[in-house]
Amino acid sequence: MGTKKREVIWGGRIMGAKMRAETARQDAKKAVRAEAEAWSIRMEGYGGPAQPSPTIGQCLNGGYGWLKIECCRCKTRASLPLNAIRRPRDTPIWKLESSFRYRSCGTRRYKPPVRMIKLTEQREITPYRWVHPDEER
Repeated sequence: MGTKKREVIWGGRIMGAKMRAETARQDAKKAVRAEAEAWSIRMEGYGGPAQPSPTIGQCLNGGYGWLKIECCRCKTRASLPLNAIRRPRDTPIWKLESSFRYRSCGTRRYKPPVRMIKLTEQREITPYRWVHPDEER
């Protein structure tokens, strides 16, 4: 007995995203959005491959303004706004992964890397709400 393979779980969504990307080639905005969606589903389902990926500008034009990432060490997730990243708009998304580091669980010399999960239209991870230990929740 085993579990379902990733192809069984994610294959339909990936195939559908590829088909939408192929049929939307006539309209530029739909094509960019469909390609960004296909890359996002591929990253979420299979964990890669990250190449080829859409550029920052294509994601923003397609409506995907947030990148969801996860720390490889403590598994903390965060959503980053793509318009706040200080890189040229023609930079592919996969090139950003090596520049991200998670500072909270790192040491003075070592900051653990992060992995990209998917692109989202809006912020999915809400910022942590700090509560004083003496207050009731």
